[in-house]
Amino acid sequence: MATNNQNLTDSGNSSDLVGWKPETTGRGTLTLLTSCLATIMLCTWIVIHPRICKRKKHRLLHKLVLWLKTIVAPEFIAVEAAQEWTQARKVAKEASTTTNGELGSVQAFYIGMFGLQYRTLYGTKIIWPNQFLWLLEQGLLDWRDHEQWGLSVDAIKDKGNSDTTAKLFAASQVFWFVAQSVMRVVYNLPLSPLEVMTLSYVPLFAVANFYWWTKPRDIETPSEINLPKMTSEQETVFDSLALDNQFDSEGTSKQESIWGIWALTPRLFEKEAMDTAFEKLKQEQYTQEPRLDQNILPFSTTKYACLDPSDMHPEQGTVLAHWDPELYHSRFLWPLCCLAGISFPALHLISWNSAFPTLIETWLWRTATIASMISMLLFMQFERLVVKWCDPWTIVKILLPSTYMVGRMVLLVGTFAALRATDPGVYDTCPASTYWLHIM
Repeated sequence: MATNNQNLTDSGNSSDLVGWKPETTGRGTLTLLTSCLATIMLCTWIVIHPRICKRKKHRLLHKLVLWLKTIVAPEFIAVEAAQEWTQARKVAKEASTTTNGELGSVQAFYIGMFGLQYRTLYGTKIIWPNQFLWLLEQGLLDWRDHEQWGLSVDAIKDKGNSDTTAKLFAASQVFWFVAQSVMRVVYNLPLSPLEVMTLSYVPLFAVANFYWWTKPRDIETPSEINLPKMTSEQETVFDSLALDNQFDSEGTSKQESIWGIWALTPRLFEKEAMDTAFEKLKQEQYTQEPRLDQNILPFSTTKYACLDPSDMHPEQGTVLAHWDPELYHSRFLWPLCCLAGISFPALHLISWNSAFPTLIETWLWRTATIASMISMLLFMQFERLVVKWCDPWTIVKILLPSTYMVGRMVLLVGTFAALRATDPGVYDTCPASTYWLHIM
């Protein structure tokens, strides 16, 4: 069958190809579409674990954006899940001394997704994970009161909608789809490009679910607490630890803007990198121009540097990617992340010899597959990819994600365009596929 497909493809002769096929004794185009689209929907929708937002409109739009992002670029969602898991593990580890090891991954995830906030005169502000750790270390919060903050595991799970049954339901459909595809290969029956694209989501679905298995899902309201009184110095340090203020709920135009739904959730490693760069810059200036000045604060030697992010610009430019150093420098996890990153376009290689309506579409598919793999692999080699117009690598840094996105669009459009004229063997069925073991 592969030889026939190759002959059809290379000759560019579409006379033996078929278009829309009604539902007969075998399977038709509608069955193929519903089976693939149902699996893709389950792979992409069930895996989404959005951050907490009290505004319903923003919450729904943010989840829709995440869903579209997962469909277009599922690799980034899988790596994002790995980075959130790494941060949650780090927070739980650093809090072990002040919480007697009682803060687990569920609570760490909950804090990282804006689950804990404090009241102000104008609304509420987010308690970021590093702020939470600092409050515990300073004795301003007592872990023995965590149930009163709504930070017990039972309270978090009660607020969430992370249904294990739904995940297992989705996993069963995905498993059957994969098994059905394997059976088609065993019986020497061709897979359509749509089926191949659907299979490409499966590894990333598994990776994201693995890392987010304990993360709360679809929580609508955060836990709100009142902070204890602090000295002016403590308030300065606490405020400087905030990763961002556009997600707070104090009614500012920046916080109310609908464009905030697109913004990525800041991570602790980004703050730490920024603080390190700022400390280095200040130290260089202090060394070059030593002077006794009452306005110069001594450099902090702790991990909670008293810094104002608005006053520092050590590196001008647009950040396109910044991977968690702990994940990036892992000899085990990062190679797996890179494999996951290229797995989506790589699995499209299964359709290398599939029959497409025209020879041009055949080579567009092949070129887009190879270009997407190479550009994604190179893109992930930059720990922190910053675009600056004075940087000679700027063109390369812009070209890599652009090439990936163009290739991804070509594959997406080509998948559905191929249904207008495809190998008739796509609609043949193997005996086991007639069993009612699958959902669609």
